[in-house]
Amino acid sequence: MQFDDDAGLDTSEVQDVRGSRIPGGRATVGGGVAGLIALLLGLFLGVGPDQLGLSAGDEEPGASASSLAEVQQTCRTGRDANTKEDCRIVAVVNSVQDFWAQEFERRGGTYTRSPTVFFSDRVGTACGTATSAVGPFYCPGDRKVYLDLGFFEELRTAFGSSGGPFAQAYVVAHEYGHHVQDLTGTLDRSQDGRTGANSNAVRVELQADCHAGVWAHHATTTKDESTGRPLITGLTEADIRDGMDAAAAVGDDRIQERFQGRVTPEAWTHGSAAQRQQWFHQGYRTGDMARCDTFR
Repeated sequence: MQFDDDAGLDTSEVQDVRGSRIPGGRATVGGGVAGLIALLLGLFLGVGPDQLGLSAGDEEPGASASSLAEVQQTCRTGRDANTKEDCRIVAVVNSVQDFWAQEFERRGGTYTRSPTVFFSDRVGTACGTATSAVGPFYCPGDRKVYLDLGFFEELRTAFGSSGGPFAQAYVVAHEYGHHVQDLTGTLDRSQDGRTGANSNAVRVELQADCHAGVWAHHATTTKDESTGRPLITGLTEADIRDGMDAAAAVGDDRIQERFQGRVTPEAWTHGSAAQRQQWFHQGYRTGDMARCDTFR
């Protein structure tokens, strides 16, 4: 995955609170690509709430002036995105949101931009407070995406993903898929408390995978506002394979087999590895969010 060296990055779309000390908060209910991994471990391995990183309270995060200034100073252009991980995530956030803003406008709607919050260890949100154990997640209460960049190493080492820059991009795009669902009213369908292969929780996650694929289809043609040229200048088949591999790595069956030694479809909340790959590929192949109806 390559970015236009001369494109300007919009760091206003990222809030960096890494290093901030956040008091405890109530359990976070997100919709992240791995947001329920910790809960899965708790349900099947008897891990308690404190060990999962979920606690009580409702503190909001405060931006760390030093870390935010660092991102603003070091993540200025596409050239920085090609060489630094946090700048790459800023660039992906910019590209994803540029695409959805243009797509909503094309469809006669209005897209509301959502910040991504970089955090480390623990973060407070409108959904409550969570630690890095929860994984990346989207909070509909404040319409923000939350991401500890250390998750990407865990995705490779703990969950067996091949890794790579586009695996990271897939994770970010999936979370913004939840934001799109929030704006279109679909996200609420996951809140009925049911689990299983055909549950609304799974269908919502698979649709977010499809939305991620739709963005990927258009990533190299979505124009950046600062240059009028695409911010992402190149995606290879190897990049897409990395995204597909990441989608499979966080399938419920893969996670269950890895951490509990057996597969229990009745407890699924995100879908199987094959389903997640299928729906990401559906979005990537068609480039059409109308083809992402997982509720049919």
